[in-house]
Amino acid sequence: FVNWGLFVLIVLAVLLFKSSSNLAAAYGIAVTLDMLITTVLTFFVIRYAWGYPLALCLAATSVFFVVDLAFFSSNLLKLADGGWFPLLIAAGVFTVMLTWKDGRRLLNKKLAADAIDLTSFLEAVFVSPPTRVSGTAVFLTAAPGTVPNAMLHNLKHNKVLHEVNLFVTVVNHEVPWIGMNKRLELEALGHDCWQVVVNYGFKNEPDLPRALQLMTGRGFELDPMSTSYFLSRDTIAPTLSGGMAHWREKLFAQMHLNASGAANFLKLPSNSVVELGSKIEI
Repeated sequence: FVNWGLFVLIVLAVLLFKSSSNLAAAYGIAVTLDMLITTVLTFFVIRYAWGYPLALCLAATSVFFVVDLAFFSSNLLKLADGGWFPLLIAAGVFTVMLTWKDGRRLLNKKLAADAIDLTSFLEAVFVSPPTRVSGTAVFLTAAPGTVPNAMLHNLKHNKVLHEVNLFVTVVNHEVPWIGMNKRLELEALGHDCWQVVVNYGFKNEPDLPRALQLMTGRGFELDPMSTSYFLSRDTIAPTLSGGMAHWREKLFAQMHLNASGAANFLKLPSNSVVELGSKIEI
C-alpha cells in the first residue's frame, strides 16, 4: 500500500511540475534541509549517545551546520517557485506520525487507568469459578499483571474458562537480537494460569506460537491443536474532551482501524484466533 501510494504521489508531482527544471527548487530545499537535519542529529548522537565532550561535539558539527544552514537559507528564496512542495510533504508526514504517537500515548493511558490487577482478579474468580473447558487459552495483554479485555468479554459473554490460561505480553527491546534462552519469562499464577513475557529484539522475527513451544519441559505442555488465541480489537471513539484536537483524534481512530492486526504480526494460526472488540474513548 505504501509503495503504490508513493507511486501515485510521484506521478502527481511530475504532472504538477511538468519538467525537471521546475522541480529544481523543490529538490534543492529537500536536499539542503536533509543535510541540515543530519548535522543536528549527528551532534545529538556523538554528544548524548557516545558521550563525547560538549566542546568537541560543537567543534565537529558547527562548521557543517553553518555551511548547511547557508545552503538551506539560499534555497528558501525559491520557496514560492516550488520549494513549498517538500515542506508540505514533510508537514503532512510529521502530522501523521505525531498524531499516531500522541494517540498511542492517550490510548495506553486510558487502558492503564481502566486496568484491573490480574492476581486479585483471578483470586476473586476462583472463589466461585466458572465452568472450565478443555484446551489452552492464550490472552494477549499490553502490560504484564493486568487483566486482558478479551478475557473480561469471554467471561461475560461465554461464561467459561479454559483448563489452562496463558496471559502473554510481547515486549520489543531496543537491542538487535535476543536469544532463545532469554525469549520467555514465566510466572505461575495458580489454577493452571501463567503469566508469560515474550522478549524480542528489533531484528528478531516475531513468531508467538514458536516462542510458546519453549514452555515444553518447564512444567507445561502446549498442544497447538487445542490452543486458542484471544485478542482484543479496540475501536477508538473520539471525544471533545480528549487530549488532542478533535480532528487529530478522528485521524488517529482511522489510522488505528487500518493498522495491521496483531495476529498477522505474531504469526498466529488464523483458524485459532478469536477477536473480541471493545470501544475506548480518548
